[in-house]
Amino acid sequence: MQRNVHAHALGEPASLATVIRVTNTETEITAELVQDLLCDQHPDLADRPLSLGARGWDNQLWRLGDDLAVRLPWATPRADALLLKEHAWLPALAPRLPLPVPVPQRLGEPSKRFPRPWIITTWVPGDPADRAPVTRGAQAADALAAFLTALHQPAPPAAPDGRGGALADRTDGFARHLTETTELGLIPDPDAVRAIWEDAVTAPAWDGPPLWLHGDLHPANVLTTDGTLCGVIDFGDMCAGDPACDLAACWILLPDGFVDRFHEAYQSGPDAATLRRARGWAVLYALARILIGHAGDHGRPGGKPTWGPPAHAALRRLTAPSTGKSSEPPRPLPPTSSPRP
Repeated sequence: MQRNVHAHALGEPASLATVIRVTNTETEITAELVQDLLCDQHPDLADRPLSLGARGWDNQLWRLGDDLAVRLPWATPRADALLLKEHAWLPALAPRLPLPVPVPQRLGEPSKRFPRPWIITTWVPGDPADRAPVTRGAQAADALAAFLTALHQPAPPAAPDGRGGALADRTDGFARHLTETTELGLIPDPDAVRAIWEDAVTAPAWDGPPLWLHGDLHPANVLTTDGTLCGVIDFGDMCAGDPACDLAACWILLPDGFVDRFHEAYQSGPDAATLRRARGWAVLYALARILIGHAGDHGRPGGKPTWGPPAHAALRRLTAPSTGKSSEPPRPLPPTSSPRP
């Protein structure tokens, strides 16, 4: 069967504005198929209730009972490798992370019934932040900083590489996205966006050890409840490298006025060069998701209309003129009364 999807690219080959056709498994993924796979390979889980959770960029997600999920590759050829990467690395990282993540529990082997690997993970409750944006900015800034502080630790030599490399390697993709968004009239100040990028790629490179990264930290991969963060999902792009890739998330996830709080709470605070590179990653992410949102607004296959608004907001924050003062709302003063016994 065929599915229309955008090229999964953030400065990678193929245009985000171009809808391409990717052939996935010839087998239709249905509840009956998932049930059969469970019966064949994990029969102790086969009697649990099963329901479709989501059709993601690379995988389908099926909820299995109250606390598990089945993830199967379906839309891109690379999905198999991403699932296997999560299965290999995420169980060791998950215990140190302060937010729930989908921890792999079982591996499904390719078979005649379904000729691709698949995994069973824990289920992470919450709503994607592109559909339920953050409203409690202070709590979310602290939670995001704590999560990335815990994740951004030195990775072993065998850790996978990916988006943690040099930002300058993405220049062709950035230029393509900027041209497309400009021609479509989607961004008000292309020159300001270009200036951020040019500053970012000339910033000093990361000179620390390669750190563990999520690699794809955007609103659809972050879950919220009660206005703040409650989970992080989809670690398929996890890799080792420059933390600036992940630090870009604060501009697209947090509401106005809370980026400074995030930076203050993150480890000992990112240095100036890392912040410059992070701003470059942030404009790259924003342009890519503006194009995907635009495609969704016009009903084109692969488009996601909920991706556009947070990306536009991120670009507005990044290109807003600096006043030289923090826009951070004042933190409440501690109570003067004596604490309760």
